[in-house]
Amino acid sequence: MITLRDVTLRRGTKIVLDRASATINPGENVGLVGRNGAGKSSLFALLQGHLHEDSGDFQWPRQWRLAQVAQDMPETDQPATAFVIDGDTRLRDAQQEVHAAEASGDGEAMAHAYTALHDAGAHDAPARAQALLMGLGFQVNELERPVNSFSGGWRMRLQLARALMCPSDLLMLDEPTNHLDLDALVWLESWLKRYEGTLLVISHDREFLDAVTQVTLHIDNGKLTRYGGNYSRFEDMRAEQISQQQAAFARQQDKIAHLQRFIDRFKAKATKARQAQSRVKALERMEKIAPVLADAEFSFTFDEPGQLPNPMLNLREARFGYRSDAGVDTVIVQNVSRSVQAGQRLGILGANGQGKSTFVKTVARALPLLGGTLTEGKGLRIGYFAQQELDVLRPDDTPLAHMIRLARETEAAGTLMGQALREQDLRNFLGRFQFSGDMVQQTVGTMSGGEKARLVLCMIVWQRPNLLLLDEPTNHLDLATREALAMALNEFEGTVMLVSHDRALLRSVCDEFWLVSHGGIAPFDGDLDDYQRYLLDVAKQKREAAQTQTRALAAAESTATVSAPPSVQADAPRVPPGEQRKLEAQRRQQLADQLKPHKKQREKLEKQLEALQAEQAELHTRLQGNLSPAELADAGKRLKAVDDALAETEEAWLEVAALIEDLQNAAAV
Repeated sequence: MITLRDVTLRRGTKIVLDRASATINPGENVGLVGRNGAGKSSLFALLQGHLHEDSGDFQWPRQWRLAQVAQDMPETDQPATAFVIDGDTRLRDAQQEVHAAEASGDGEAMAHAYTALHDAGAHDAPARAQALLMGLGFQVNELERPVNSFSGGWRMRLQLARALMCPSDLLMLDEPTNHLDLDALVWLESWLKRYEGTLLVISHDREFLDAVTQVTLHIDNGKLTRYGGNYSRFEDMRAEQISQQQAAFARQQDKIAHLQRFIDRFKAKATKARQAQSRVKALERMEKIAPVLADAEFSFTFDEPGQLPNPMLNLREARFGYRSDAGVDTVIVQNVSRSVQAGQRLGILGANGQGKSTFVKTVARALPLLGGTLTEGKGLRIGYFAQQELDVLRPDDTPLAHMIRLARETEAAGTLMGQALREQDLRNFLGRFQFSGDMVQQTVGTMSGGEKARLVLCMIVWQRPNLLLLDEPTNHLDLATREALAMALNEFEGTVMLVSHDRALLRSVCDEFWLVSHGGIAPFDGDLDDYQRYLLDVAKQKREAAQTQTRALAAAESTATVSAPPSVQADAPRVPPGEQRKLEAQRRQQLADQLKPHKKQREKLEKQLEALQAEQAELHTRLQGNLSPAELADAGKRLKAVDDALAETEEAWLEVAALIEDLQNAAAV
């Protein structure tokens, strides 16, 4: 298990952890939460060995294999599948062992090396890597594309696939959902639920944390507090804890005030001096309860639109896509005939690459309409949040410069709507979005993703839009800011069109959905749970189609290789039908006799697996409860023993199952 006891960790002059203690047991899925800047990434760096504790005791099993997503942008022309396979460190080591054994000419070493290579899964490594890639949204025709031909977001998906490919006892994921669409996110959740090691994940996605974690580790004011349960359970328990602490603090303050009044009243009286002095000592001995320091909450509102045209938009036979510099059109979505009404709350759904962002960019006037008509309502004012904030921000400018330029543009367009152009007014407006003091003069290129997102929101609010087009607005927002955005959108009186993989935001804001798929746009008849099931079905169909194609190619190659020449087949002796049936019956009986002990062994192993899995689930439940340190240690040791036994039993079952399959295949030849 991972243990921290009274650990103090500094980064420069800042104390990140202050005598913090926590325990993470083997096999637990843990969500690490806390405000931006609280120290989550620093704790990750400590666990990864990049930082070392200044004091206290930090221990973790050194034999554990660690997997994490590399943060560097890969620059290589290696094919995507091969790049992901290289993430399997066990396989890579086995391959190096084979090369060394072959170079030495040592037959025994080669035998051991080839056995290790087989045990490392060399035979199915490409299939495993491609399953990961397709789950994360890559298409079949992209599996062999060079890594450096993909955009930055897709390269980070390749790094994630590489980390998932790596055999590990501890998997650490820092904001793994930032570069994922909803279809890839649903697949990742499903994959992580099956992960058998210890998972530690940082995320600002509430539903993702609820789906994949059973323990929450909260970092606040340099302290670590462990909560048994997912994020929603953590919120409930923390709210109760804060309420109790606040009540206890209030009671203690009343008691302190009462003692202090007695001291102030009687300390000068000789007859009461001794009693007053005893109360002074009582105050000194009292262990003070800290007041609840509530997180500084961020909130904002969209100003009431000046007018609400209805309909906002009218689309007739519209075509959406890209136009090259040479004037060549690439159509992605076409034949769209729909209307957008005032006050609608639309969630735009669709698998990756179907055209969600292309549609939104065209409505936002960032891309030209390729055909048909798009009629805007009179007085339409669009507020557009681009998926990449730098699409609308200038990295060398400051927040104040952005607001000055925006104010002048709106004034020149005659749409100032009463906003003042005085610099102090613009500074005050920026202050509503937590840009104050020197921050208004900080260049945007040096800001965090969350700060850039807040600046874009600030600029949108200034424009007083009546139609909001939001393309993945939560990518860099923490949970508190996401809550503030959801509240502001629910109070907004205009129309919202939202593309997001944040299901909590979609559920909170949208009351109807449009599905972009197969080159068109249509209403989606269902809720987000229905959509998740739809995505999983589509992903399953894609995998099955790819597997069918692979099997068909392999079968064609096998047939071409092993087919006997016609002359040989013609010369084969013919067996009388009666004798043929007799021989077949004998072969079936021989096969049944051969399979019988192996099938019996397989059934025995399956019963052992069921018992071990039941005990494993019981231990996980027990570890989430309130146990004494001794009970916690015993349960952790037993869980490790059960996990080891489960791995050995599963390996034995696979060997028996493979043997049965080999015997059946041999009999079928």
